[in-house]
Amino acid sequence: VNDISAGDLDEGMFEMVATLKVPYLMMHMQGTPQTMHQNPHYENVTLEVLDYLAKKIAQLRALKVHDVIIDPGFGFGKTLEHNYQLLREMEAFKIFKLPILVGFSRKGMVYKVLGTTAAEALNGTTVLNTIALQKGAKILRVHDVKEAVECVKLVERLQG
Repeated sequence: VNDISAGDLDEGMFEMVATLKVPYLMMHMQGTPQTMHQNPHYENVTLEVLDYLAKKIAQLRALKVHDVIIDPGFGFGKTLEHNYQLLREMEAFKIFKLPILVGFSRKGMVYKVLGTTAAEALNGTTVLNTIALQKGAKILRVHDVKEAVECVKLVERLQG
């Protein structure tokens, strides 16, 4: 189950995942898909996302759900600076000892900084994917699969 709201938009989500015994991918998002870009605010985005995910993980573990993947939610209810702070501090998410998924592909945090379009953001996406892999990401959500596979192979080679 891929849940962009970590159960916030469906109060029965965690129970359903527990009953079905399926893997669960949960993402952090401030607000809803309709409101997430309306002035997102955090005192410290990394600490707040960590706290949010910690509470959700505890709820899932209480229901005996352990096959969980976490996604900090790049681009979902976050400003450009919030996104880059999360990436800079991404190693903090390893505290959960769960696979970390990231998705930068064709997002504003890439093409806005580069002054390009989403369709022209492949090089920037690959750079951010490389950094995220080095900081602990295990799964990449991408549009350009071949290039992402090459990125993973090279980072894995570097890491030995």
